[in-house]
Amino acid sequence: MAVAKWLDLTGKVVVVTGGSSGIGEHMIENLSVNGAYAVIADLKFNEKFAGIPNVSFVECDVSQKKSVVNMVEAVVEKYGRFDAIVNNAGVSRPRMLVDYYGEKPEYEMTEDDFDFTYRVNQKGVFLCAQAAARQMIKQRSGVIINMSSGAGLKGSKGQSAYSGTKAAVHCFAKAWAKELGPYNIRVIGVAPDVNERTPMNNDAAWAALAYTRGTDPKNTVSDYTKSIPLGRPGKLDEVADLISYLVSDHSSYITGTTIDISGGKISM
Repeated sequence: MAVAKWLDLTGKVVVVTGGSSGIGEHMIENLSVNGAYAVIADLKFNEKFAGIPNVSFVECDVSQKKSVVNMVEAVVEKYGRFDAIVNNAGVSRPRMLVDYYGEKPEYEMTEDDFDFTYRVNQKGVFLCAQAAARQMIKQRSGVIINMSSGAGLKGSKGQSAYSGTKAAVHCFAKAWAKELGPYNIRVIGVAPDVNERTPMNNDAAWAALAYTRGTDPKNTVSDYTKSIPLGRPGKLDEVADLISYLVSDHSSYITGTTIDISGGKISM
């Protein structure tokens, strides 16, 4: 693997939902290189991790309580503990509240679009955090990391359902940190913004988002110097580095906050 070891996470059991692709794939790689038992909780396994002894897979649909509970039980049965979960699984369907252009009604938000986004991005985070916290309370230790977004902190045109669920995730960290702190459980939000392309940001999603914003879908290259103080999109490995740090004992006094990792874009 190209990732270099820079932390000692030896013995830590870390679950990443949606760990087979996108940012989650980079998290699993980073965690495993740094010695953690990295568990992919997803609907499918990424074969690039086959044969890596400290990477395992548990099939999990984060929107279904039974599936989530079974996942946590399987992890505890295999490793005897549950040190951290990264609630990373997420979906996005760029949609307008009302199609005021009047040309593509399929890009106007439907009840199905809203429910689909909510089930994965918000309900899924709740179910996974709850199941993990039950075990962590027994251990009197643990870390829950919820992936929010710049969209959840500032709103995003054409992504109101996504923005709303990510805003909820941001507030989950603040509320749950207060509840779980006495049990030595830290809860942290992480908010990336514009990053390298991932499967969630595929061509179809780009086309839908471009329509909602009244832009040309063929123009996918932006002048990031105008929107991001650091002048470039983020790297997925930079997000993965942050996750490994937050899982580690070096971040033992960080809880109840959402960390902006956007190159300064969220603060603009």
